Amino acid sequence: MKKLIFQKLNQDILSFFVTSIILMGLIVWTLQAVNYFDLVAEDGHGLKIYFYFTILNFPKIIHRILPFIFFISLFYTLIMYEFRHELNIFWLNGINKIQLTNKIIFLSIVMMFFQIFLGSYVSPTSQFKGRELLKNSNIDFFTSLIKEGKFINVVKDLTIFIDKKNEDGSYNDIFIDDSTKENSKMIYAKNGILIDNKKQKIFKLLNGRVINNEKSKINIFEFDQIDFNLKTFDTNTIIVPKIQEISSLGLLSCFFENIRIEKFESFNCDKTLLEVKQELLKRLYKPIYIPIIAILTCFLIITSSNKINYKKIRNLVFIITFIVLVISEASLRYSVSSEILFYTYLIFPWFIFVLSYLIFFKIIKNV
Repeated sequence: MKKLIFQKLNQDILSFFVTSIILMGLIVWTLQAVNYFDLVAEDGHGLKIYFYFTILNFPKIIHRILPFIFFISLFYTLIMYEFRHELNIFWLNGINKIQLTNKIIFLSIVMMFFQIFLGSYVSPTSQFKGRELLKNSNIDFFTSLIKEGKFINVVKDLTIFIDKKNEDGSYNDIFIDDSTKENSKMIYAKNGILIDNKKQKIFKLLNGRVINNEKSKINIFEFDQIDFNLKTFDTNTIIVPKIQEISSLGLLSCFFENIRIEKFESFNCDKTLLEVKQELLKRLYKPIYIPIIAILTCFLIITSSNKINYKKIRNLVFIITFIVLVISEASLRYSVSSEILFYTYLIFPWFIFVLSYLIFFKIIKNV
């Protein structure tokens, strides 16, 4: 019977947790996807690339909101159990409050390891795949950004300006400043036609001149027609992986052995050692706050809803647990500032957990 009761409790907590984290994740993902629309509007990527990139960032969102959603799920479930008098089923079947709390803490430890797995493997892997997607994609939406009277700076060191677009799709008075290679050049064309299909993506320029700047020597020549290839250019999108997109094994090798990570040639272990340390703490150590959330939320069961002080205890539990969540986020930023703050960050959650459990145990014994 006790086993069935605990299975029902876990089922209620986890069902509310899964539903809430998916809904909240989708809300945050939608808001974030709007910000990522610059990939299309300004950086020239296609809608397909944009969609895949935003999808691959979804695990990162789940990882970030997981502790808060777990707290809300546990808080809501225990309150509902109390108001529906379902907690009495535990007491009538010989389950005391310490046993119930220990089961909830065990569930939180499972959730803690799940977040570690999510943060140390799933999230960085999916983010890295998203960055690789941008890196390997061409600027397939770039040509649609070319409009009259607008400077197009989608590609680094390349600026295109068109004075007028005609009804037949041709352009008049085209100016191109191309500094993407060692020898910069400026191109002016009186007319131009944009050819964009699967085989080619070129600007066919007519009746103009080219000014080449080669080693401080300027050469000018006129042309009747030249083709300016647009398919070889890269966007302004950051394609170098960020630290949160690097694998945990790579970061550990960087931190402990200062080994250069072959996949990330531009990543310098020496210059980013503090950032690496902070990222590893976020992935592997910060989830330890989840069991603290569990023990603090269990203070809801120290008294029943028919007691006059229940509402006060309920509000106090919510405020204190929320403050601990904020501290877990804020303290991470300063955890690598000094040795003292680093060891304080390591010790603090253990101190809070042990202290909370001892206080809880003492209160239950005296009730």
